[in-house]
Amino acid sequence: MMRGLFAFVAGSLFGTGLLISGMTNTRKVQGWLDIFGNWDPTLAFVMAGAIIPMLLAWRLTRGRTPLVGGQFPAKPSMEIDRRLVVGSVLFGMGWALAGLCPGPAMASLSYGGINGVLFLIAMIAGMLAAPPLGRQLDRLANAS
Repeated sequence: MMRGLFAFVAGSLFGTGLLISGMTNTRKVQGWLDIFGNWDPTLAFVMAGAIIPMLLAWRLTRGRTPLVGGQFPAKPSMEIDRRLVVGSVLFGMGWALAGLCPGPAMASLSYGGINGVLFLIAMIAGMLAAPPLGRQLDRLANAS
């Protein structure tokens, strides 16, 4: 019960932050990515506002356990490998074309109309296809 309540509160806070920051506004996101055109730098503050608290959270949660059970996520690896580069490029291409990434896509479902639903379906299909495609690419890379 408490875990569900915490998840609801955290998700609501996250979605509200995405709406307020403009991350669900596809024109604003695409303006951020248009560095040689009509560039809108305001999302840099949103990104910094996400990175700084996360850095603090990793420090504060080291050696602790969550109140509602489970474990805190580990700090990501600093290794830059082929999977990270390919995934980043694909994510960036999708973000630039659609102006949405997974969090804002979920938050915009309530007002995105059929385009929001289609984006969500395509996003889920990509998420389901990524692990088997990744394994296949790993097999091909190891065979060479």
